[in-house]
Amino acid sequence: MEARALIGWNLRRLRVAKGLSQERLALAAGIDRAYVGRVERGSENVTISTLEAMADALAVPVAALFIEPEAGAEPPMPLRAGRRAKSG
Repeated sequence: MEARALIGWNLRRLRVAKGLSQERLALAAGIDRAYVGRVERGSENVTISTLEAMADALAVPVAALFIEPEAGAEPPMPLRAGRRAKSG
């Protein structure tokens, strides 16, 4: 798998596992939401500084963004669209 696609795969997998939207991740990392989407699609060359910011926002080591998926693994599913219902 190409490096950009690998980073995008892992970024989405980790973000969804934490229950974060692209917007929330971008806010926590100090980057643009559209940029997060481009990274997840593998269409951006990401700097080390940006990788560090995203990994910090996800509370994972940078190396977690470079883990090869198992052969035949399904792509990470996106979060359900829409806003969450207000509690109480």
